[in-house]
Amino acid sequence: MTATLAAILFCAALTLTNLASVVIAFFRARPPKAPVPAPAPAPGVSIVRPLCGLEAFSQETLASTFSLDYPDYEVILCVARANDPVVPLARRLIAGNAHVPARLIVGDENVSANPKLNNCVRGWDAAAHGFVALVDSNVLMPKDYIQRMLAALRPDAGLVCSMPLGSRPRNLWAELECAFLNTYEARWQYAASAVVGGFAQGKNMMWRKSVLEAGGGIRALGAEIAEDAASTKLVKAQGMRVDLVEGPFEQPLGRRSLRDVWMRQARWARMRRKTFPLFYAPEIFSGAAPAVLAGAYAAHLADLGPLGVLAAALAVAACWHLPEMALARAAGWPLSWRTPFLLALRDLALPAMYLDAWLVDDFTWRGNAMSVREEPRAS
Repeated sequence: MTATLAAILFCAALTLTNLASVVIAFFRARPPKAPVPAPAPAPGVSIVRPLCGLEAFSQETLASTFSLDYPDYEVILCVARANDPVVPLARRLIAGNAHVPARLIVGDENVSANPKLNNCVRGWDAAAHGFVALVDSNVLMPKDYIQRMLAALRPDAGLVCSMPLGSRPRNLWAELECAFLNTYEARWQYAASAVVGGFAQGKNMMWRKSVLEAGGGIRALGAEIAEDAASTKLVKAQGMRVDLVEGPFEQPLGRRSLRDVWMRQARWARMRRKTFPLFYAPEIFSGAAPAVLAGAYAAHLADLGPLGVLAAALAVAACWHLPEMALARAAGWPLSWRTPFLLALRDLALPAMYLDAWLVDDFTWRGNAMSVREEPRAS
């Protein structure tokens, strides 16, 4: 086999794999055309939302918790400190929505190196129902949130999740974050679910409470630096699945800086490398850069000249990015004239981020200095 043929086959294999992931996401990532009705009978559901600080969309995202079209649910808001600026908003929402059983729990439990998990412990302990959803404060919950989560929870699953869908970008860098969250991360997570089974995503997790309790309870999620990685391992250790909801739930982004985007994505990459190194290893091939380089190298070996090399690189990039853009349009995700350039920028950043994940352990999350080197604390 010549080097030219090898480069062509390598490029084609990566490109076809990428296209397959787009096709899988096309059928999984689009939201339902009509609101999902509540099941009959409707099981009780507890929603636990850890809070920390005020964000641009906090009023809207937290208020969405109280307007769900579901007959039997309770809301438990958790905050670590009584002087957190989100506390007055939480109290106003609870007082203004007396039709929804709700409470605010102040004070966390130091069961792990993960401050969000520490903030959820008391909320989990207080949950009254057999299904418990742990939902980040910046998730915008549609009215049929609970129905869609329950519908995705098959009998052999202990947990159903939704990755965040970036929405409402207000500047260039927020659009770049959409390029990471939507047509890259959500797409590959659906593809991974179809091939090797689902992985938990901590943004939205609805548990069968009995499954987590059988695995040691919520404090057992301190076994990993990331509660979603620990959740995946705990569920699969019981021979059960992690399912993904049909159509991810929104996280409104507003404005972002380039540093915000890099630090968030690098943090997630470092945690994936730490918690699932064998699955993380092939991520270097998940962006367009290796395929584009292979296509350009094949054109160089074929003596097509500089213009031929450039044309080959652009053609391969188009084979990757045009299907992504078609997926975004079909799913109603953010799309603009800048999208092709941001997809290229994202795919140029991915190899650097991949290398960073193998070399760097430390990161900062919400002002907390953390490291993937940290051993879990005893509960």
